[in-house]
Amino acid sequence: MINALTIDVEDYYQVQAFADVIPPADWDQYPSRVEKNTYRILEIFEEKAVRATFFILGRVAERCPALVRDIYNAGHEIGSHGYCHQMIDRSAETVFREDITRAKDVLEDQLNSLIKCYRAPSYSITAQTLWALEILAECGFDRDSSIFPVHHDNYGIPGAPRFPHYRFLRDGGRILEFPPSTLVMWGVNLPVAGGGYFRLCPYGLTAWAIRRLNEKEAQPAMVYLHPWEIDPEQPRIAAGWKSRFRHYQNLKSTEGKLLRLLDDFSWAPMSEVLALSMDPVYSQGKVGDGV
Repeated sequence: MINALTIDVEDYYQVQAFADVIPPADWDQYPSRVEKNTYRILEIFEEKAVRATFFILGRVAERCPALVRDIYNAGHEIGSHGYCHQMIDRSAETVFREDITRAKDVLEDQLNSLIKCYRAPSYSITAQTLWALEILAECGFDRDSSIFPVHHDNYGIPGAPRFPHYRFLRDGGRILEFPPSTLVMWGVNLPVAGGGYFRLCPYGLTAWAIRRLNEKEAQPAMVYLHPWEIDPEQPRIAAGWKSRFRHYQNLKSTEGKLLRLLDDFSWAPMSEVLALSMDPVYSQGKVGDGV
């Protein structure tokens, strides 16, 4: 089973955990570490002969165009992570449209290639912001990875399908959704393969969960990480205890876990996983059931 590996390219001070203490207007006051950390990930992926999908923040792309080109030229898929990493439920539809259009234009101008994949900041397409899918389709996106089928204080649609499926739109169109991975335990969807969950859980638990998805449910895993998660030396931000715990816990062990993950499983970019592992139904437009 080939699994989807994705990287959300953003800097340590641009995350939702610190949004209340570091607004975008203050970002330039902090030393950037995103290039160094992302190049380390590219180095690891080259050593392991792995390709992934990189969802790149528009603000990063504007300031690091050479990094974007290097990711692309290394054979990785490029997706958009929006421009300014703002939660969708905190903005109007017009603001969201402007944000994703600006981010998409930046990447397409740099690469001379269409950008078709999107992931919302902090998985903020929820039951209250499903209108965002309509705007994504209007702006030329046809693949999304923004709906996390879990309970969480900031995001999630617990009843959403757990595996790739089409979300059908008001105009009769559709967008293909590839959710981050979960396992059902005690009747609840539990997140198992990315970000803070990857850092907090013992590696053996993550590996067991992915094997269960692959072998018992015959489904590929969707794993996500951020470049700052392999950077234990990043500056510490004065924020609330919950935000600091979510952001800083186990940073020292993440790179080692990532290396094991790449050795133990097979990986490819998101769109390639869809095309390779589900091609018969993918090409017919019947991947799962949208809700």
